[in-house]
Amino acid sequence: MGNSKMSFGIRKHIPKRTCVGCRETKPKRELIRIVSKLDGGVEVDLSNRSPGRGAYLCPRQECWEIGLKKDRLGRALKKRLSLEDYQKLSEYSRSLPKEDSS
Repeated sequence: MGNSKMSFGIRKHIPKRTCVGCRETKPKRELIRIVSKLDGGVEVDLSNRSPGRGAYLCPRQECWEIGLKKDRLGRALKKRLSLEDYQKLSEYSRSLPKEDSS
């Protein structure tokens, strides 16, 4: 008799995550994942597939500054960020756009 499920009206699930900087919930694809690697380091995970505990930030400098200065990122990753990790993430954040002033 065919498939009883109709293909129209069914929405695809879009995973959402919360930015640790601004605390806004957004689609996962709009955020940048930072991962606490299994070897102890921290890195930006642009593939969103690296193993390890992850946390998310908006692609804006302001969110990264809040996440780093208030140690929200460290708490989300459940680890203390080293000075090297902090510097590496701060450097990456400088390549991101600033919030629009309009």
